[in-house]
Amino acid sequence: MIPLRDKRLPTIIGALDRAFRLLGGAPTYALTDNEKTVTERHIAALPVRNPKIVSAAVYYGVTIATCVPFDPESKGGSEATVKIAKADLVPSEANLRDEYDSWEALESACVAFMDKVNNRVHTVTRRRPVDMLAEEQAKLHRIPQEPYTVAFGESRSVSWSSTIQFRGARYSVPHTLCDSRVWVRLSGDVLVIVHVGDDGPTEVARHLVVHAGQASIVDAHYPERKDPTDRQPKATNRHEEAFLAIGEGAKTWLVEAATVGARQIEPTMAQAVELCAATDRTRVDEALGLAGLAGRFGIDDLNSILTTTRREPRRANPAHSLQNGTRAWSQLGQPQSDHRPNNPNPSLNGNGNGGQP
Repeated sequence: MIPLRDKRLPTIIGALDRAFRLLGGAPTYALTDNEKTVTERHIAALPVRNPKIVSAAVYYGVTIATCVPFDPESKGGSEATVKIAKADLVPSEANLRDEYDSWEALESACVAFMDKVNNRVHTVTRRRPVDMLAEEQAKLHRIPQEPYTVAFGESRSVSWSSTIQFRGARYSVPHTLCDSRVWVRLSGDVLVIVHVGDDGPTEVARHLVVHAGQASIVDAHYPERKDPTDRQPKATNRHEEAFLAIGEGAKTWLVEAATVGARQIEPTMAQAVELCAATDRTRVDEALGLAGLAGRFGIDDLNSILTTTRREPRRANPAHSLQNGTRAWSQLGQPQSDHRPNNPNPSLNGNGNGGQP
């Protein structure tokens, strides 16, 4: 039992392909109604087949047979099956079913319905249909491994922007498929996109259907893009290479200097390279980093930073801290009496100041 949202040719062929695979093979005949996708018209009471459905039937090795119009004997069985399925699956006052939240929920209900009816004993045959199918499969013939191409839906060309057009909307596909052809079909509210490559058909994308004029774009379909604002320096000559080899501080200085449009960048770079020959390279790199962060890009600023005497950072004496001590925390979680004696030792009042206010 396969629900269909429309009666387009790709949808019909896709449903037949799925039915054959559920059965484990294809029968000799496939009986259907006289729809336009199967019968284009009648001439002298003979149905004229749609060439596309004939092509699909040849691919699967079956013969398409249609019911005789207004003849219950030739089509009563198929209509009875649909009638029973509707009674169980379509929400009504009789079965008290709730409305389905999505098309996928209806498809799941159909799978559960098939599992139910095919695994219970039939009142006429006294056998389970699934057991009878195991015997009938010996009379079914094999079907091709790959579905008929039209079963994948409508053909679309992938543009340079890794998108396809479907009913006025744009949908993205993996960028590796640019300038190739894919197949699209609707499955409920979802657009399924399939590509047929050397390894056979592969589903490459799924999108929720959007309205005409809108676009559904998945970032994962595109290669990683670099942030244009995140530019890292890259040497283009030996002078730039020598300067950038100093270290991360040199790179930081150059990025900051270029950002603010500093003057005399090249002379300062050459001066830094010369200083590395007479001074520790690590100190020069550190000085460049400080100059870049401080916004000092003058030609004499680097020498000024290097010649400045370093002083040890000043630290506060912990003996004069105003922070309370932690002795009071030692009583946390301990039972306390309602009548506490006076503190015999005022120097242990837990304020970290030896009892002094």
